[in-house]
Amino acid sequence: MQKQQAKPNFEFIALMASLMSIVALTIDALLPALSNIGLSIHSHDSTDNKLLVTMIFLGLGVGQLFFGPMSDSYGRKPIVYTGFAVFIVASIICVIAPSLEVMIFGRILQGVGLSASRTISISIIRDTFEGNYMAKIMSFVTAFFILVPVIAPAIGKVILDAFGWRAIFYWQVAFVIILFFWFWKRQPETLHPEYKVPFKSAVFISGFKELIKHKETLACTMVSGFVTGSFLVYLSSAQNIFEEQYGLKEEFPYLFAMLAISIGVSTFLNGTLVLRYGMRKLAFIALLNFTGVSLLYVFLFWGKENPSIEVLMLFLSLVFFSIGFIFGNMRSIAMEPIGHIAGIGAAMTGFISTIISIPIATFIGNYVVDSVLPLFFGLCVCGALGLTLFLIFRQPASEVVLD
Repeated sequence: MQKQQAKPNFEFIALMASLMSIVALTIDALLPALSNIGLSIHSHDSTDNKLLVTMIFLGLGVGQLFFGPMSDSYGRKPIVYTGFAVFIVASIICVIAPSLEVMIFGRILQGVGLSASRTISISIIRDTFEGNYMAKIMSFVTAFFILVPVIAPAIGKVILDAFGWRAIFYWQVAFVIILFFWFWKRQPETLHPEYKVPFKSAVFISGFKELIKHKETLACTMVSGFVTGSFLVYLSSAQNIFEEQYGLKEEFPYLFAMLAISIGVSTFLNGTLVLRYGMRKLAFIALLNFTGVSLLYVFLFWGKENPSIEVLMLFLSLVFFSIGFIFGNMRSIAMEPIGHIAGIGAAMTGFISTIISIPIATFIGNYVVDSVLPLFFGLCVCGALGLTLFLIFRQPASEVVLD
């Protein structure tokens, strides 16, 4: 398939970003309401309530494992429509959930539905672009989609205060319906008929065999899992950290937005720098900074009380600035040699990274109760593991670097 090397139009970037952003919208808009939801469904343990954030990623991981290869058989667009339908049903379950267990089931099912749009958007980009150009597009898409977590908690809080937590789910469903019509009307099918493959169980076996042939792909997938897992610790603990440990309930959406902006800035910079320096070099520097800043925090505040909110925000901003360079580049490096199986490739790499990330987030998150130190310790360990894997399995710099 002939890949484009020209800059895509703004609408393509915005549409792909919107398909990815439903995940952030579904998670981040609900963060200010976790304690309210807990009271409503009779769950008073903040550690248990964190599962409403982390378990949606289980659905994302499992769902994309099936939706990815199905998109290679039936096309990209029908699978996105299926995911939208599953998401709407799951949202209704969350609204009427009488208990934490039912709510968690609804959140997992939401993740299954969202996995379609998230995975297929990557496949559509991979269908159309490759190499550093794909990394450039991924960076711009990610930078655009970062706008959602910047504003989602604030919007979620406004809706919560005015209409209650259930209205947040109604708002998410409305967004999905609008996105459905936009995608249906404006995005053409990118999987050419001659590239369709029959959907059968053998596709998983052959896809896995193809995946493990490429050591760098597997390593970068695992690195993504480590970094995502440590980031999920923050995501699931953000409300506890800012509202309970620091007593900043009203300021929480704005502090969350500031940290999201730091990721957005770095992803945008990555899009402008990746063609000059290459995705491997930028990913390595970012991993080094991610690990080093986390280690410095652990060294400075081991056995001590939480620092001031200004110091905490500085360290978190530096760590999250690195994440903006890591996510897009790691995914692009992993996908580079398996573009001929983009659907199953995106699904399996996403599934593996998710399965790695959830136990990390759940285990470390249990310790983030009255101190931020466990968060940074987890960031440091995950960063060091990721950096080690990347250095061992990184391919020689054979990619073209533009002057």
